[in-house]
Amino acid sequence: MPSFDFSSEVDMAALNNAIDSASKKIIGRHDFKGTSAKVELSDKDKSITIFGDSDFQLNQVKDILFPEMEKKEPDCTKRLDSQAIQKVSGDKVKQELKIKIGIESELAKKIVKLLKDSKLKVQAAIQGDAVRVTGAKRDVLQDAIALVKKSITDFPIKSGNFRD
Repeated sequence: MPSFDFSSEVDMAALNNAIDSASKKIIGRHDFKGTSAKVELSDKDKSITIFGDSDFQLNQVKDILFPEMEKKEPDCTKRLDSQAIQKVSGDKVKQELKIKIGIESELAKKIVKLLKDSKLKVQAAIQGDAVRVTGAKRDVLQDAIALVKKSITDFPIKSGNFRD
């Protein structure tokens, strides 16, 4: 029986490129000269840290970073989980943006329920941080992909690992 997986992986190379180009724009900005404004990516922690002299400057850095991220990988800013803004030495601040990887159990349950309620002849099962969908025909699986992509727009979901 044909099957495929719904998953949500981060393209770390594209994310790294986006952060590099955002950093170059921040360095080139005249109003950021002599400030602590910068962006760092931690591959190990899967997080982005934004530094600035004030809350306003943090928002300016985000206004530079987010469009760069969207250029490299569409909808990738939807997977960011903003943490609280922290005071660093003096009046400087930083904010950590955690990168969500995989489909969380609540969203996976929502996908399974959506497919069951749609009356499509497919079976959906949660497997770790992915959802495996099995059906008798490819056409039905393609309908399932279209349904989920149309219905779930608040988190980037990819379909892949297709098997006949």
